[in-house]
Amino acid sequence: MEALDTLLLSRIQFAANISFHILFPTITIALGWVLLFFRLRFARTRDEKWMAAYRFWVKIFALSFAMGVVSGITMSFQFGTNWPGFMETVGNIAGPLLAYEVLTAFFLEAAFVGIMLFGFSRVPAWLHITATALVAFGTTLSTFWIIVLNSWMHTPQGFEMIDGVAHATDWWAIVFNPSMPYRFAHMVLASFLTVAFLVAGVSAFRWIIGDRSREVRAMLKTGVSIAALLIPVQIFMGDMHGLNTLEYQPQKVAAIEGNWETGPNVPLLLFALPDEAARENRFELGIPNGASMILTHHADGIVPGLNDFVAADGTPLHPPVAPVFWSFRVMVGTGLAMLALSWGAVFFMWRRRHLHDGRIPGHRMAVEGLPKPLLWALVPMAFSGWVATLAGWYTTEIGRQPWLVSGVMTTDMAVADVPAPMVAGTLAIYLAIYAALLIAYVGVIAYLARKAARGDDAPGNSMTHSGKAQVVALNPAE
Repeated sequence: MEALDTLLLSRIQFAANISFHILFPTITIALGWVLLFFRLRFARTRDEKWMAAYRFWVKIFALSFAMGVVSGITMSFQFGTNWPGFMETVGNIAGPLLAYEVLTAFFLEAAFVGIMLFGFSRVPAWLHITATALVAFGTTLSTFWIIVLNSWMHTPQGFEMIDGVAHATDWWAIVFNPSMPYRFAHMVLASFLTVAFLVAGVSAFRWIIGDRSREVRAMLKTGVSIAALLIPVQIFMGDMHGLNTLEYQPQKVAAIEGNWETGPNVPLLLFALPDEAARENRFELGIPNGASMILTHHADGIVPGLNDFVAADGTPLHPPVAPVFWSFRVMVGTGLAMLALSWGAVFFMWRRRHLHDGRIPGHRMAVEGLPKPLLWALVPMAFSGWVATLAGWYTTEIGRQPWLVSGVMTTDMAVADVPAPMVAGTLAIYLAIYAALLIAYVGVIAYLARKAARGDDAPGNSMTHSGKAQVVALNPAE
């Protein structure tokens, strides 16, 4: 019983650590590129609103980067303290991939982040732009190597087992394993959507508390435009990722769909309460043939069932159904809310522009043409990317169970033989620290937004966004 408790507690602790850690790379991956966009716009137009946006968001980038580095160190320690069997079995592959991430990506970020943060007035413009670009590239390269390792754990290729230890035989096959392109694209798009809604939500918050600056207008347009453009791409990529998962991890797809029997004409369940003991769903509400259509693009397409993944002794060889089933629906539901909100915002912005061009009769509407309820909706959606990312991550990682590396080793093979109370104690400490840090992080962003709205962070207190009188003179179509 203690071994089972240790396994469960170790899994919860790893989930808590990675859930906290992933929040910050999810921001820095895309925010580096958004900062490069702001910097290039300033270099091209010399319009101070773009540099004001850069100065504001580079502070949040620095905070997020620091949080990601610190929490990432904790993640690496867990491989030794909680999961020694992982490195003992697949360390010949996992070790080099993690080393590549440090040598190629982290060093690149560390070398240029100082110039990016503090070099605007100290180095030539071309060097500052180059530093920003290299930091942005470094965050993406770091993501690439981490996703390579994670994808290999789901769809391992290019290795052979000798005396219970994995040895690489084809690094090209390891790096470009079957699920890697889909996971990498899905993660990068998730990061851009996270940042898009963070930028839009914080900008909406600043407007609501009285900041009517050109900087806020520019950031709000940038955020909702990125979101409206990329959410359809993400939906398409999610579909491609799902088809890949159907081919290589059918048991995960069966859990996502809550489908127990393999067969055609499987409905898309909008609501259900999966009962693993009875091996059925309760209170089903679904769209006829929906799952078959999405997964096979045919109404009578065959969808795998969970009952095909049970050992002879009755032990399930599929993941826990309810967590995978519901986390997937949280991810999709959040994505649909993003789609509706971003497209609605773009529509009202377009309508406002044409209102002032005299093409559509009507009255002047709220800021950027956005109704006040929509502005208020953007504020809590500032962190919707976190919700969608975590839900997607849980779908992916819980959906891999009982395997740690699919077909190679199960999770219980890697766990450390330590007393359960020791794991429980460290877990409690982690949770308390993470809760405090998360509250502090959100609080700092709110503080920076309020400070910027007051104009306190403007150089010389005289940048274009600090003067309220300038708002009146703004071109309404700006």
